[in-house]
Amino acid sequence: MQVFLVFILCLAYASAKAVYDAPVVPRGLIMEDDVENRITNGQKAASGQFPYQVGLSLKTSKGSHWCGGSLIGNNWVLTAAHCTNGVNSGIVYLGSTTLKVASVTRSFTSSSIYQHANFKTNILANDISVIKIAFVTYTNLIKAIRLPAISSSYPTYAGSNAIASGWGRTSDTSSVSNSLNYVALQVITNSACAATYGSSVVSPNTICASTSNGKSTCQGDSGGPLAFRNANLLIGVTSFVSAKGCTYGAPVGFVRVTRYLGWIKSKTGISY
Repeated sequence: MQVFLVFILCLAYASAKAVYDAPVVPRGLIMEDDVENRITNGQKAASGQFPYQVGLSLKTSKGSHWCGGSLIGNNWVLTAAHCTNGVNSGIVYLGSTTLKVASVTRSFTSSSIYQHANFKTNILANDISVIKIAFVTYTNLIKAIRLPAISSSYPTYAGSNAIASGWGRTSDTSSVSNSLNYVALQVITNSACAATYGSSVVSPNTICASTSNGKSTCQGDSGGPLAFRNANLLIGVTSFVSAKGCTYGAPVGFVRVTRYLGWIKSKTGISY
């Protein structure tokens, strides 16, 4: 009887234990000088619509990959730490909506990468980096996006629409496309997001958005922007999607920029 009771208790515990989706980074591998696709079910961006959007071609000892990023100053790009992790060198593409075709490019090496010291790959904690580049002059096609002002409190943005952009997949099985795409996503509460991924992944440093109607970030969008107020305020950095697929319907996760304004200022001197 005691053995049977222990078995029943173990079974009850196993049934009650939550099972969460696995988050994966939407970083695109570069194969034969190409990247893996783009934003799912989004719209094609017009020239100059997102002048802060940059493309990043990144090289490691194991190969190359593609990420997005945001220009936040004449000398600085903000992206995800999982994009820069282990990177030896790279190229920044600015001022264009066409893949790997830019009005301006900037090369950099690992010494120009400032990755968050407490980045943790297993739970994507502190998934943020800045890259210093040679001075870029602003034009109609190249312009920095504004960061939120440093304050004692910030909105959660839950219920608001924000715009994600990048060169990621258009579907889980799509072919390569060369145009920058964007999609409007609704920000959700962290508690709703944690119901899918768990609180070890979804922390106060995370901001999540729903992916209704298959609209989502996807492989190749990593490090790119989540912008608020008609795309003139940066509130997120693309961090993770569900391992079940970009169009599965699970929330997508971003680094919550308001939690890192002090860190960004300490590395770049940029603040508002």
